[in-house]
Amino acid sequence: QAQLVESGGGLVQPGGSLILSCAASGFTLDYYAIGWFRQAPGKELEGVSYISSTDGRTGYADSVKGRFTISMDNAKNTVYLQMNSLKYEDKAVYYCAAGPLLAYGSEYYLKKSAYGSWGQGTQVTVSS
Repeated sequence: QAQLVESGGGLVQPGGSLILSCAASGFTLDYYAIGWFRQAPGKELEGVSYISSTDGRTGYADSVKGRFTISMDNAKNTVYLQMNSLKYEDKAVYYCAAGPLLAYGSEYYLKKSAYGSWGQGTQVTVSS
């Protein structure tokens, strides 16, 4: 059964760091785009970052650019989101998702409509 499982969330102080993992099972992430999304309480789902499994192309929301880094380990079938300089406003449930690679630009892959498979999410709390 195809499944995406996020891990690595937790409580961190402002300015701190966390690494989220998204492990795929039941299918290989080859030829997929993998995105990270987040949803804060009372807010809409927001595209955070994505990576192309074929050429490593990445994209980021302006709100996280320069602070977050997405990467992929094809051998482990896992995508990571390194989050540095965390802010209170980064608090949210973070989801990873997988979707087919198509001939679209970065803006497309930061939208939830680009993805068909989703994980259950992992909570990130930024608090002092």
